[in-house]
Amino acid sequence: MRTFIALVLWFLLLVVCWPLALIAIFVFPIFWLLLLPFRIIGFSIELIFRFIGALLMFPFRVLGVKA
Repeated sequence: MRTFIALVLWFLLLVVCWPLALIAIFVFPIFWLLLLPFRIIGFSIELIFRFIGALLMFPFRVLGVKA
């Protein structure tokens, strides 16, 4: 549904101001590629925190203590 809304909004922008729509269609992939390493780093940090949380909660799970 998000993709459909984005497509409709882009077509609306194409009708209203076609040069801006064409610039947006070329700039968005470049912007996405520039932000990709930050998303990968964020995903890695999130996995590390989940692992540490699971490691700290492991003894309580083994003993059956409800948190």
